[in-house]
Amino acid sequence: MENLTALSYELRKDVVNMIRSGKAGHIGGDMSVIDTLVTLYFKQMNISPENMDDPDRDRFIMSKGHSVEALYAVLARKGFFSIEEVIDTFSKFGSKFIGHPNNKLPGIEMNSGSLGHGLPVCVGMALAGKMNHQNYRVYTVMGDGELAEGSVWEGAMSAAHYKLDNLCAVVDRNRLQISGNTEDVMHHDDLHERFRSFGWHVIDVKNGNCIEELYVAFEEAKTVKGKPTVLIANTVKGCGSSVMEDKASWHHHVPNDEEYEQIMKDLEERKEAALK
Repeated sequence: MENLTALSYELRKDVVNMIRSGKAGHIGGDMSVIDTLVTLYFKQMNISPENMDDPDRDRFIMSKGHSVEALYAVLARKGFFSIEEVIDTFSKFGSKFIGHPNNKLPGIEMNSGSLGHGLPVCVGMALAGKMNHQNYRVYTVMGDGELAEGSVWEGAMSAAHYKLDNLCAVVDRNRLQISGNTEDVMHHDDLHERFRSFGWHVIDVKNGNCIEELYVAFEEAKTVKGKPTVLIANTVKGCGSSVMEDKASWHHHVPNDEEYEQIMKDLEERKEAALK
C-alpha cells in the first residue's frame, strides 16, 4: 500500500500548482481537508473510475465545495482524469475544472459550494439506499464555518430521525473561515454535544491531519447501528507549511514566488519525513 501520508503532501503540491496556474483558489481549506479525502478515497470508499456508474458504489459529496482543488487532486490520483489537464486549465475560461465541484466531471456526484447543501442531499442519498435495500455508504465533508447554515441542522435532524447508519459526515474543524475565527463569527459551543443532541454518534479525531487517526474513526463509523455518525476532525488550516498554517488570510490566497518556493520546500520535507 502506498504511503498515504507521503501521498497527502505530494497532492498538496498539486493543489499549490493548480492555484498558481488558475490564479485563484481556497488554499487554506484544501490543506486542512486533504488528509480526510485521501483516507476516504484510498482506504474507505468503494469508488473508482471503473465503478462510478454502479448503483452500489459509495457516494461522496464535498459540501465545502470551495475546497475543490483538494478534491481534484485526489480524483486525479485515483484516475478519474489527468492532473496535468487540471493544473494547466484550472479556473481558466472554458475549463471543465472550475472553482467548485461540477458533476459534468467523472467522479463528482453533485455540484456544491452553496454551503449547507451537502448534508441534506446526503440524507436523501442515504435514505434511498435504505429504501432500496442497498449497502452503499454516503459521506460528506463540511467546513466548520458552514455549520452556521440552518439547512445543516435540518439535515442532521432528518438523518437521526431516519436512523441513517449508512451516513457519515466529517466536519473539517480548522476553526478559521474567510472572516476570521469561527468562534468569533458564530461560535459552536460544544460541537460534539450539539450533534449528540441531534441523535448522532460523534467521534472526536484529535488530529484530523493524521491519516491513521482518520482511518480508525471511519472504521468505527462503519460499526455504528441505528444512527448517523459525524467525525469532528480537528485540523490545521493551511496544513503543510508554516507559511500558511493557522492563518485566516490564507482562506483564499495565491502564493507569490517567494511563498511558493518555501511552501513547496516545506511540503517536500514533510513528504520525505513521512517516507522514513
